[in-house]
Amino acid sequence: MKISTSLTVAATLLATTAFAQDKSVTIASWGGSYQEAQSKALFVPASAATGIAVKEETYGGMSDVRLQVSTGAVTLDIVASGSGSAARAGAEGLLEPLDYNVIDVSTFYPTLKSEFCVGGDVFSTVYAWNTATYGDAGPQSWADFWNVEKFPGKRAYRSKVAGALEPALMADGVAPEDVYTVLDSEAGIERALNKIRELKPNIDVFWGSGAQHAQLMKDGEVDMTTGWNGRFDVAKKDGAKVAYSFNQALLDYDCFAIPKGAPNKDTAMAFLAEISKAEYQDDLPKYITYGPTNKAAFDTGVIDAATAAMLPSSPANAALQLPVSLEWYAKWETIADEMYQSMLTE
Repeated sequence: MKISTSLTVAATLLATTAFAQDKSVTIASWGGSYQEAQSKALFVPASAATGIAVKEETYGGMSDVRLQVSTGAVTLDIVASGSGSAARAGAEGLLEPLDYNVIDVSTFYPTLKSEFCVGGDVFSTVYAWNTATYGDAGPQSWADFWNVEKFPGKRAYRSKVAGALEPALMADGVAPEDVYTVLDSEAGIERALNKIRELKPNIDVFWGSGAQHAQLMKDGEVDMTTGWNGRFDVAKKDGAKVAYSFNQALLDYDCFAIPKGAPNKDTAMAFLAEISKAEYQDDLPKYITYGPTNKAAFDTGVIDAATAAMLPSSPANAALQLPVSLEWYAKWETIADEMYQSMLTE
């Protein structure tokens, strides 16, 4: 009887192990300190808890997904995405609708999910400055960022339209609450582009990734730049002379999506359900200062008050910022980016 029982238990364990080994997902993100934080807080512990094997890759964004879907050669199961890019990709038919009967978002902030993408973290696009150049008296508004007489020095700015036009309009005197109303026309987009043209002689680098803009500040190559708050905090820990402000920053979120035709769609859905839990999201700020999209993560006791004060989604910081409009990006991003890229090559 004991031998029979032992054999049964052993067979069950072998079957469970084999079943777990059959389940895997390939996840693509953007590399650098950001993906390292995702891996440590989300991917690795969720893999251990579920038995789902995770293969991590880096990628270039939704253009890579578009290519895979259009050629019918989809290899990615989950991709990290900016919220605006995901909104547009979903509208194009590049993403699978998410099953919120599987993914529990009942304790999420209500705006941090969509039909095609579930929020993974909250971040801010901020202006940052080199404290070796300006000390603590750096810019405190987008108008200051544009003021080359008060703040002489080299600038860096984003090479893609996402997060590039809104600061320009605020620098041009548009109230934050009116930014997307003004941008809701080609004339409004052109107004923002004209403001960037004004600053262009002082922009030494148009950066293409979070790793790049963080490195620019670590190397002291520029005196101020736009960029993502968490990347600057990591750079500061590594010795960069950098500070930033949340005032007039753009409050945004990154999310996870499943490409249309993903080879392991059901497993990917289950994995997204796992990493959306508060018990994983509360660990993300240990590695990068991006806020959780699951508000229950603030109640687990893992995120202390001092850390919460540094996070974009804390109430005090969120009140200073302009929430990014997904509706605007879904409607205008393609046209606006074409206009922006044309401006960059002038």
